[in-house]
Amino acid sequence: MTVAKIRVLIADDHAIVRSGVKRLLSEVPDIEAVGEVQDAAQILQRMRSEHWDVLLLDLDMPGQNPLDVLRLLTRNHPHVKVLILSMYSEEQFGLRTIKAGAAGYLSKKSAPEQLITAIRRVSEGGAYLSASLAAVLASKLHLNPTDTIHEMLSDREFAVLQGIASGKSITEIAQELSISVKTVSTYRSRLLVTLNLRSNVEVARYAADHGLVK
Repeated sequence: MTVAKIRVLIADDHAIVRSGVKRLLSEVPDIEAVGEVQDAAQILQRMRSEHWDVLLLDLDMPGQNPLDVLRLLTRNHPHVKVLILSMYSEEQFGLRTIKAGAAGYLSKKSAPEQLITAIRRVSEGGAYLSASLAAVLASKLHLNPTDTIHEMLSDREFAVLQGIASGKSITEIAQELSISVKTVSTYRSRLLVTLNLRSNVEVARYAADHGLVK
């Protein structure tokens, strides 16, 4: 009896990363049809036109916010398991992406064997949590809220924080998130209150101190 192979789509805006992952997965016997895309629009197009089992999703991609893409896929393509493959550590973004619907989170610093294991696990309907992310989840009940206060931000507020910390203008952030300048300003005001900050400079410093931007 022929066993169905896992169909994987790689979403990353760096060609060298896509090529490396594709080469790695091409040598795995139970994985086939490894595709690649470089932005959010291509992800959604390929999801509509082809069948995929697992999406490897980077958090730094042009176009639509990756968390918004994640929610869209969870709603419109529930059979596709999303595995985050990011340069950011699990401690920084793992919890937020799991809450948004990801089946697992893996740092790009992980060993190749971990990636293959993670793909197999999520394709079977399981979740993949690295030891470090599992520790974060397990310790949540014991954390002082001030230690991870940015977890209290909504996804939009968090996206605005990242935009500000990256030096983008309110207009640029509005265009990137497809919302109005007024709405961005509202989110900015809310996050300043939540984080007890007073200016964009303090936002940038907070983001840098907590490893929330490159």
